[in-house]
Amino acid sequence: MRVVVVGGGIGGLALGAGLRRRGFEVSVFERDTDVAVTGGYHITLHERAQSALRELVDPPIMERLLASASALRLRDRDAFWDRHGRLLGRGPDLSGDSGVDVDRVTLRTLLAEAVGDDLRLGRAVTGVGRGEDGSPLVRFADAEPVSADLVVGADGTHSLVARHLAGGPTHAPAGYIGFSGRTRLGDLSPHERERLGPRSGLAIAPRGAALYVGFLDPVGNAVIDAPELRSAITTGPTYIWGAMLPESAATEALRALRADALRDALLARFRERGWAERTLEVVARTDPGSVAPYRFNAASTRARDLAPWPAGRITALGDAVHATPPTAGMGAGAAIIDAASLLERLRDVRDGDTGLGAAVSGFEADMRQRGAELLTLAMRTVRLFHATGTPFGAAATAAVTPLLAAATRLNRRR
Repeated sequence: MRVVVVGGGIGGLALGAGLRRRGFEVSVFERDTDVAVTGGYHITLHERAQSALRELVDPPIMERLLASASALRLRDRDAFWDRHGRLLGRGPDLSGDSGVDVDRVTLRTLLAEAVGDDLRLGRAVTGVGRGEDGSPLVRFADAEPVSADLVVGADGTHSLVARHLAGGPTHAPAGYIGFSGRTRLGDLSPHERERLGPRSGLAIAPRGAALYVGFLDPVGNAVIDAPELRSAITTGPTYIWGAMLPESAATEALRALRADALRDALLARFRERGWAERTLEVVARTDPGSVAPYRFNAASTRARDLAPWPAGRITALGDAVHATPPTAGMGAGAAIIDAASLLERLRDVRDGDTGLGAAVSGFEADMRQRGAELLTLAMRTVRLFHATGTPFGAAATAAVTPLLAAATRLNRRR
């Protein structure tokens, strides 16, 4: 069986690695010419995603990943702040959490290595369809079409494959634009180092703005203490932050800016909303070259709306099907689980236990349910952000957060 994967993001590379490992004939076509050129947050892989990844890559790759990852169990409990930096509450104890955080660049690079020569970089797919014999066909602008027994779209939120299957978009803007960046702990003031600490956190405020700060240290908090295996691009304690603003003409204008200009304009927007300087220090002292914008997109939270096409020899996975805002922190993990699920179904086809159509149908049914659960979780947080932007929500947030901060201070003194 020949499988063509369109897209070399996390899900596409994970599937390509798994297919190659299990002896399938596979080609992964990716328009990027360098897998290390990618943005986004760091990636959290919970136990289920890690288990799926172990099915997809050889043990040495998994060992290198864990040597390059930051262990959640070594972090302090997450924190929730208001726009003035006052503590509102803590998240659960992470000491028993088996999850890990890893740089997106690190994970993508390791997965690309696992795919090996089956990864074709610099190959932009322009269309999918059927050949004269009915086989799936992948088309390129500068090369002959390629046929396959199965085509899998892993080409992200703006998936060409999923749009072909659905006859239109499979997601819609979620009403937010995010801006991410990286700031080394050592570049912050002593006060901010202490306030932020070795933890991740979220600050919310009236008028819909929010700031996520994720802590990543794949050296001091390494899952496996094996420096000789480390591939992490992060070489010390670092905050990977994400600033979020409601979508508007003014926010959209920020997307055209880059580096210092984008950072400074973003800071100005938060200051206009009354954010304290100390809460913005992690943005102010960031590496300007790391700051990048992105739009929140979301598919439907209803399982029946996901992958709304008859099962066949062209399918899709990951954000191509269940585009998810980053507020759940599990989008990449879900794509990896999708890849492992499809691989398992395809192994049944190869072993003669089921037909290809039935395998794809079963895979898509599982993916719809999994995607709907993830989207429901992610959109719950997005709706909270939206609520703080309404007149009532803004007033309620301004009134309640000082009370929560006072209650938290009292509890800490007891």
